[in-house]
Amino acid sequence: MRTYLISYELAKPHLLKHVVAQAIMAAGQSWARPLEQTWYVRTEESEEALEAKLTRILDSEDGLLIQRVKEEAVLTNTSIRWFKQRQAGVEINGDSNIIAFPIAKPVSDEPELPFAEAC
Repeated sequence: MRTYLISYELAKPHLLKHVVAQAIMAAGQSWARPLEQTWYVRTEESEEALEAKLTRILDSEDGLLIQRVKEEAVLTNTSIRWFKQRQAGVEINGDSNIIAFPIAKPVSDEPELPFAEAC
């Protein structure tokens, strides 16, 4: 399992921010979002595979950073809480500005993953 830092900047955040968030959450087995546009994702995918998935939904003016990272992180005024993937990816229709999110499956009785330790 690899851990990636994914950060992005959207030229038109009001149009894409929920679509990008959903795609990132669906990209791996678990995810964390310590800052508004900064994510950690645990997945078996390569950087190139993640980039291919995300650049399909980004505009040419948007910025994207994907970097493989170690488990340790130094955090100030934030924390990392890992969540398991709970929803499938979103189907995106290029001819429409309407996004239909899938209905969430019932949450299992499994506890969420613990907070990460910060230095």
